[in-house]
Amino acid sequence: MKRGVAIVGALMAATLAVAGEATKTDPWEGAIQNFEKADAKTPPPKGAVLFLGSSSIVGWNLKKCFPDLTAINRGFGGSQIADSVRFVDRIVVPYEPKTIVFYAGDNDIASGKTPEQALADFRALVARIHAALPKTRILFVSIKPSIARWKLVDRMRKANELIQEFTKSDERLGYVDMARAMIGEDGKPIPDLFAPDGLHLSPKGHELWTSIVKPYLGAPAEK
Repeated sequence: MKRGVAIVGALMAATLAVAGEATKTDPWEGAIQNFEKADAKTPPPKGAVLFLGSSSIVGWNLKKCFPDLTAINRGFGGSQIADSVRFVDRIVVPYEPKTIVFYAGDNDIASGKTPEQALADFRALVARIHAALPKTRILFVSIKPSIARWKLVDRMRKANELIQEFTKSDERLGYVDMARAMIGEDGKPIPDLFAPDGLHLSPKGHELWTSIVKPYLGAPAEK
């Protein structure tokens, strides 16, 4: 009997050790822990609008751009759609947001994922969120065309098309088309909307995004 208990205990210890190692090696664990520490110190309000995703979310000054909106920023730069899926229980569910503004996908395509994989990951994100928060609205901000990743634009557009079609299947989902407004008369990305690296948004880029997103949140658009 004691031998059996010892074996079970050893197996549990080994399992926990492996799980702990996986957590330590996750590239985003530090960022997620920082969010949790901030939440413990000052708990965010429930029922807010949650901005989730990669660097375009991180750099969005929500207090400045949405002064009348109760909003939470949980962007972590460089992340892919699947990264947000993995941390839903830690940086989405606790806030019980009424609406989620989600942006990710260009890092996915840049890493070699297909448009179909990007769609599958977004579907997984929606399923995880709605399993816990069935009334939460999720807005997918379309993958932006950028100067630095212009060679990938066709794959990004395909991913956008697939995800937009998917959002039509559920009234709790929405698709925010940013791509069209970011293209100039020459058919290329408008330079002023980007930082010097040609990838991240400039303040003007975030101003454009704000003006496009506001109507979806019930807030008055900038005049």
